Amino acid sequence: MKTQRIVIKLGTSVLTAGQDKLNKAHMIEMMRQISQLMQSGHEITLVTSGAVLAGWEHLGFPDRKRTLAEKQLLAAVGQSQLMHLYTQLAAIYEIKVAQTLLTRSDFSDRRRYLNARTTFEGCFEHGLLPIVNENDVVAIEEIQVGDNDTLAAHVAVLLEADQVIICSDIPGLYTAAPQTNPEAKLISEVAQINEDIWNLAGGAGSKLGTGGMRTKIQAADIATRAGVGLRIVDGRAPNVLLEATSKASLGTWFQPRIQKLEARKRWIISETNQKAALIIDAGAINALRYQGKSLLAVGIIASQGEYERGQT
Repeated sequence: MKTQRIVIKLGTSVLTAGQDKLNKAHMIEMMRQISQLMQSGHEITLVTSGAVLAGWEHLGFPDRKRTLAEKQLLAAVGQSQLMHLYTQLAAIYEIKVAQTLLTRSDFSDRRRYLNARTTFEGCFEHGLLPIVNENDVVAIEEIQVGDNDTLAAHVAVLLEADQVIICSDIPGLYTAAPQTNPEAKLISEVAQINEDIWNLAGGAGSKLGTGGMRTKIQAADIATRAGVGLRIVDGRAPNVLLEATSKASLGTWFQPRIQKLEARKRWIISETNQKAALIIDAGAINALRYQGKSLLAVGIIASQGEYERGQT
C-alpha cells in the first residue's frame, strides 16, 4: 500500500460519542488506529475539536452563555486539558505529539504560512503527530477560520496532503436528510461540487459541534480545488480510519479536481476571507480562465466587502 500524507479531522460529536463529555474509550480507539497508520509509514496530522467542551467539562459544566468571551475562556481552560489527554493516549502507543494552534491569518500571511509548513515538515521528520486546533483563545471574527472542517482542508492544502478524512456522526453525504427521509441514499463519490451538491447541504446536525454538512462540502471544495481528495466517514464505525485509507467505497469521497498545484498557488487558494469579492467583466474572465493571464485593473467592474492590502 502506498504511503500517504493524511489529515484526519475528529469532530466534537465523534470525540464525545454523543455524550456531553469527552469519551476517553473512543479516543483511545482512534489513537490506536492513528498509531497503526503511522507504523505503516503514513504521515498523519490530526485536526481536533473539543477544546471548548473539555474546558466546560473541567469547570464542572457551568451554565452556558455561548458568548465569544465565554468560548475563549473555556478554550483557554480546555486546550491544556485536551492536549494533556492526547499526550497520555498517544504515549500508550509510543507516539509523541506536537500542538499547533492556528488562525486564519496564519494561512493568509505568506511568511507565517511558510513557517507553519516548515514546522509540520519537522514534525514528520521526527516521527511526531501534529495535533491542530484553531487558536480560539485569541481568535475574533476577523481572524477565525470558523470551523474545524474548513481548518482541516486548509491544513491539507498547506501540507500538500493526499487526502483529508473528516470523521463525523453520519456516514457521508446523502441524497436527502436521512434523519427524516427513509428513502435517502448515501452518495459514495462526488466528481464535481456543483449547485446540486450544495443544495444537499443541511444545517448543523449536532448541538455540540459548529459544523454541519455545508461546512464539510465547503472543506471539500477548498481541498479538491488544490488537488487534495476528501472523504467523509462515520467516526463511530469500527476501524474507520484504517478502512478509510484502504477502501474506496467507504463514506463519501470527493475527487480532486486537478493535479496538485505549485506551492504559491496553494497558498492563494488558502485565503479564507469569504466576505469580499471583485466583480470582473467577460474579457477578464476569459483571460483568467482560458488564457492563463493575470487580472488587470481595467477588467474590474466593482468590489464587494472589505479587504486589506496584500490579501489574495
